[in-house]
Amino acid sequence: MTEYAARALLPEGLQDELPPAAEHEAAVVAQLVSAFAAHGYQRVKPPLIEFEESLTQGPGAAQGTDMFRLVDPASQRLMAVRSDMTVQVARIAAIRLGNTPRPLRLAYAGQVVRVKGTQLRPERQFPQAGVELVGVRSVAADAEVVLLAVESLAACGNERPVTVDLTLPTLVPAIAAAYGLPPADAAAARDALDGKDIGELDAIAGPAGDLFRGLLRAAGPADRALAVLADLDLPPVARAEVEELAGLVAAVRAADPAIVLTIDPGEYRAHEYHTGFGFTLFAAGVRGELGRGGRYDMVGPDGGTAEAVGFTIYVDSLLRSLPKPATPDFVYLPFGTTPAAAQALRAEGHRTVAALAAVADARAEAKRLGCSHIFLNGAVHPLAA
Repeated sequence: MTEYAARALLPEGLQDELPPAAEHEAAVVAQLVSAFAAHGYQRVKPPLIEFEESLTQGPGAAQGTDMFRLVDPASQRLMAVRSDMTVQVARIAAIRLGNTPRPLRLAYAGQVVRVKGTQLRPERQFPQAGVELVGVRSVAADAEVVLLAVESLAACGNERPVTVDLTLPTLVPAIAAAYGLPPADAAAARDALDGKDIGELDAIAGPAGDLFRGLLRAAGPADRALAVLADLDLPPVARAEVEELAGLVAAVRAADPAIVLTIDPGEYRAHEYHTGFGFTLFAAGVRGELGRGGRYDMVGPDGGTAEAVGFTIYVDSLLRSLPKPATPDFVYLPFGTTPAAAQALRAEGHRTVAALAAVADARAEAKRLGCSHIFLNGAVHPLAA
């Protein structure tokens, strides 16, 4: 047994889910998908493995290093295991559903696998669920997605305060382009803002440096952040992005004033592929983000692009925000219980465990098998502790 246990060890970052956690996870995923469906988002189911070039298109380009790769024995082409489902849904929308009227609302849920974990998420396999709204760019579309992300968390029973942290990863490139900064300097500014490194930002001279430092000062509650951004002498493209973000904040506030909104205009990590706003969901006292989303360009089969906005919920993080699942009650059915009686109990909502052989002490056997109740004389009775 010891030798077998050693052989059965799992790789780092991978784990078995046992009862009742596995069932709880499946129920939470079902609740998420149900919340998405209530808003008209139809579920799609992409495969776990695809050809590598499909998974590294568009938003997948930033995730190439996260993917396990293997060779398809049939075609001898390189394949990859998905590390995120967004790019797959983008492929389905662009190709399989390319002629479907826009805006197109799609939902998804499934497992993803990554080459390595992070400090905040050491797991290398975890479930995702999310939505993509394809073919429209508007504040109303952005607000629908942000509001649905928050609503879906509440639908699963999350009662912890949720913060929506908004960002504009396009601001730094817009400022750099307006002032003609070399690509290396623009990348350094982006990294300094992302890491909140004021020393690096102080080394950037001229109006561009002043604006970058202004972006750092702006990070915080949404109202204060927008006020700081409004006072900056931003180039026209960057100013338009800020005004669009202000419209999104107003739309979300009008729909649900209780949502806590913050803005970090320099945040870039995990938003590399976004072409507009991005957002991250946090819950008080929960390790890691509950989800991420934002606006991006969906690449079509002809190389053209279409606007899309969506989010992904990290179900493992969401589970940490919920109460631990209770052990379900099981009713022990002594040997000889009729099928009709057993079916009637299940129709009433009971979970039954049928004896497969007669035993001398049915109550003791029911306790041994972890049952909380026993069916005797036509009725369900609790077992004494």
